[in-house]
Amino acid sequence: MYTRPRHEKTVSRRLSELNIKGYLPVTKTLRTWCDRKRFIEAPLFPSYVFVYLESMLHYNSGLDIEGVLHYVRFGKEVVRVSESIISNIQLIAEHGKDVEVSSEYFQPGQQLFIQRGPLTGLSCEIVRINGGQKILIRVNLLQRNLLLTMPAEDLLAISA
Repeated sequence: MYTRPRHEKTVSRRLSELNIKGYLPVTKTLRTWCDRKRFIEAPLFPSYVFVYLESMLHYNSGLDIEGVLHYVRFGKEVVRVSESIISNIQLIAEHGKDVEVSSEYFQPGQQLFIQRGPLTGLSCEIVRINGGQKILIRVNLLQRNLLLTMPAEDLLAISA
């Protein structure tokens, strides 16, 4: 579901009050103001909340929540995100360090396979940003890219 800017937490809380299953992936980020610095929990995908719709009643109730703009659609169909993608996002949000979301398009790089850690089994590709190496995990359905740092020993090159 697509929300108004900065309404993700309110929508997520209201969904749970209505007994509708929802998921809002968050990441801790350091925010700097002129007088202080503080870690805050920010949505991993701004303006998006994942919802498990069990019935048309849940569908209609979700639209009535203040801050909800609409369900994400592809043509006339509401977009369905597979359980495996949600599971991967949950793993990344819970165990990833320095997670960053980008809507930029990156040129394809070396294909790798994660062989250790909480993201074991995911394929990824290396991207160079500001001289450092970061792993790019694509979530094509959301038209966003997840960037995170990971030790090189946790990676295995995919043979051609």
